[in-house]
Formats: sequence, structure tokens, C-alpha cells
Amino acid sequence: MPQVKPDDSPAERELLPRIYGELRKLAGQMMAQEAPGHTLQATALVHEAWLRLGGDQQPEWRNHSHFFAAAAEAMRRILIDNARRRKAQRHGGGAERVNIDTLDLAIGMDDDRLLALHDALDRLAAQDAVKADLVKLRFFAGLTLEQAAQVLGYSTPTAKRHWAYARAWLYREITRS
Repeated sequence: MPQVKPDDSPAERELLPRIYGELRKLAGQMMAQEAPGHTLQATALVHEAWLRLGGDQQPEWRNHSHFFAAAAEAMRRILIDNARRRKAQRHGGGAERVNIDTLDLAIGMDDDRLLALHDALDRLAAQDAVKADLVKLRFFAGLTLEQAAQVLGYSTPTAKRHWAYARAWLYREITRS
């Protein structure tokens, strides 16, 4: 867990354990859906994400949303790195077509599907970063549509429209591969 330093303000002393708790809860939800035999644990995922975000030398976060968007991206990168490592150990395997409607969380996907989603998500981010951020929060941080809308600062109906578009776009990109 992040360490509270003596020079931290009272607000920071309260915030750090709460943020850690929220990240731990999200990681726990993600890991509960992981296939048996997976070596990455929820605590390790949170700690690795925390370290990638700066560890005890955290940058100045603009707000709660900014932090969670960065945390979702860090968790995404960790999962992608693990998938690549496992895939490299198996020496390949062809890309597989994926039905995006059947995907709940990236953590439960096999490596080929996760890498196909990652590649398509990078292409979506180049075209529409807002929609890509929504997908990252849903798939990689495990947020509900309503929670992701709140983090991103727009209404649930807007999030639903963005989500429908992103799912269709990603499906087309993944099946085209």
C-alpha cells in the first residue's frame, strides 16, 4: 500500500488509503474472472500499477478522474505485457476472431484475444481518444458504464452512445484482422 508521509496534508493522508482501496477492489474484481492458473494476483496488479504511476513520488493529479484514467492505462499496459510474455513463451499462435459483445473484462481473455483487442484499441485511440478511454476504463479497470461516464465527466447516455460506437468499431477492426 502507498505510504503516507509525515509531510502529507491531512487530505492526502485520507485519500491515499481510499484510492488504494478502490484500486484493490477493481483489481480483485478483474482477477476473480481470470482463468485458473494465472500467476498475476490482484495485489500485485495494484502494486505494479502504483509503481508505474510513480510509486511514492506521485505526480500532481488534476483530479480523481485523471488518476483513475492513468491507473486504467497502467493496468492495461501490465496486462498487455503479461500477455505478450506468455505468448512469446508459447512461440506464437495465430490471431483469433473475437466477438466484442462477449467480452466483459480484458483480464479474463486469452492472450491472442487480448493482443487483438490491444492492437485495435490503439487504432481507435489514434482516431478517437475519448471512446478509447471509455473502453480502457470498462475492459481494463472493470468500471461499469455509469462509473466510467462519471470518471470521464460525461453523462450516462453519452457514454452509452460512445460505448455502442466503440464496440462496433472494435468488432469490425478485430474481425478484419
